[in-house]
Amino acid sequence: MNLNLGKLKLDSSSARARTMIVAGTLVVSLVTGGWLLQRGARTGTFTTFEGAQLFESVFRRVQNDYVDAVGDSALYRKSVDGMLYELKDPYSTFLPPDRFVRLNETTSGNYGGLGLEVDLRDGWLIVVAPVTGGPAERAGIQPGDRIIEIAGKQTKGWTNEEAAKVLRGKPGTTVVLKIERPGVSTPIELKLIRSTIHQSAVRRAAMLSDGVGYIDLKAFSDSTANELNGAIGNLLAHGMKTLVLDMRTNPGGLLNQGVRVSDLFLDQGQKIVSMRGRVPDANREFADTAQQRWPQLPLLVLVDGRSASAAEIVAGALQDHDRAVIIGTPTYGKGSAQSVISFGPEGGLKITTARWFTPVGRSITRRLSSDDEPDDPLPANRERFRTDGGRTVYGGGGITPDVIAGDTTTPVTEGVFIRALGANTGKFRDAITDYALYLKATRGIEGPDFAVTPAMREEVWKRMKARGVEIPRSVYDDAEPLVSRMLGFEIARYVFGSDAEFRRRASGDKALQKALELAHGAKSEHDLLRKAMATTPATDSVDAAGGGL
Repeated sequence: MNLNLGKLKLDSSSARARTMIVAGTLVVSLVTGGWLLQRGARTGTFTTFEGAQLFESVFRRVQNDYVDAVGDSALYRKSVDGMLYELKDPYSTFLPPDRFVRLNETTSGNYGGLGLEVDLRDGWLIVVAPVTGGPAERAGIQPGDRIIEIAGKQTKGWTNEEAAKVLRGKPGTTVVLKIERPGVSTPIELKLIRSTIHQSAVRRAAMLSDGVGYIDLKAFSDSTANELNGAIGNLLAHGMKTLVLDMRTNPGGLLNQGVRVSDLFLDQGQKIVSMRGRVPDANREFADTAQQRWPQLPLLVLVDGRSASAAEIVAGALQDHDRAVIIGTPTYGKGSAQSVISFGPEGGLKITTARWFTPVGRSITRRLSSDDEPDDPLPANRERFRTDGGRTVYGGGGITPDVIAGDTTTPVTEGVFIRALGANTGKFRDAITDYALYLKATRGIEGPDFAVTPAMREEVWKRMKARGVEIPRSVYDDAEPLVSRMLGFEIARYVFGSDAEFRRRASGDKALQKALELAHGAKSEHDLLRKAMATTPATDSVDAAGGGL
């Protein structure tokens, strides 16, 4: 500093004046910054008035002096986003109008549209399945149909989001589709009337072998408990003796539906979940309000790393009360609850207002740290709890299943294949779908129990090459199990329908097959728990024995 000050004496008067102005500005900036830093260090916070004054000062500086012009509306929105981001809570966010609408659709299960599940293949929209009872199904749209025009506009290159904006709309309005169907030479034009579509939370209910019923529960919307109740009643009427409730990939949803689903399987007075928050209204205890309807029905629940929120509340309550055997891989670990506040046309705020705990007091929130082992069913750093029957269960890291089953690692040869595909993964899927639709058009498959042959895999390879996919043939051949599985699923889906695809997937589903193995010969939940504990490590077997199971 002394050297710089000495040099100022050698400059001209005008230069000296300009330099002093700049120096003065820097001094003001440094003094102001220093005061703020000192105050922050001294108190760690600001008063409400000081905080508001600081925000207003910074806001106006950015508004007036920032190198690029930023409108007031954008600045306020960025301020809101920044504030919520700094909470370091991924579940607290401000939703713009379109995302707020989608959230409401998810929680209600209702939207206005045609009832179509579509996917992108070779740049075109391919129908995966029409929703049962929706306008698309009533119009005769089938899996494998290619939508080439919507409202007179060619759909080549559209995204799913672009298609959804046009396919969805106010009930009662019309939309014209032009489709190409495998095996039909000319395009088909259809005029459909949009209606209110209800996306069922129960995506599948089916009877499997040995009197085992299966229900795929994919969401916790406002009708989930009623739908599940009806599905169970229907399966019981068809001879169900044991139920497998599949909550894999279920992201959760409404808290009250998680409570009501738990209520279906627990006895009156048994705790379901405890909510704890800063606001008094956020502190609540939920318990079963009525005797369960099916106390003698053995229950197995499937979960995985995408089972979250309300799905974890149900799994945790049933596990703590020894009402179900939980099978699969550790769940997501979302142990918090959010409130949703509408701000009208501006959108809505989703904000965490409570943490929740299972009946025995577990928080299952996954905490990331250097010691965390998310795929380890028995991580040493987790707190241990006891179920009603004395079994050991764990806090943190999601719900740890009673029986670990499912694919937790990718085989080496399949991993090599996936890495070799890289950005061409989509083209591989395009090739598989293209071949499946070819087989549908040519009626090249006779029945749903078909075997995937080397000739079929060769056809996929040719279609991959035609799309510019260049990988070593040896890598493709080594990944034969993966290619055969995916090709088998795709052919079953498009040629024979979703039921055939499900049956094919079920035969190789390790978690589901484990559930069927445990269910075989089990007459009660007590039997299921005994068999499940026999498959776990010895330390847990001792814990289970201590509980008299």
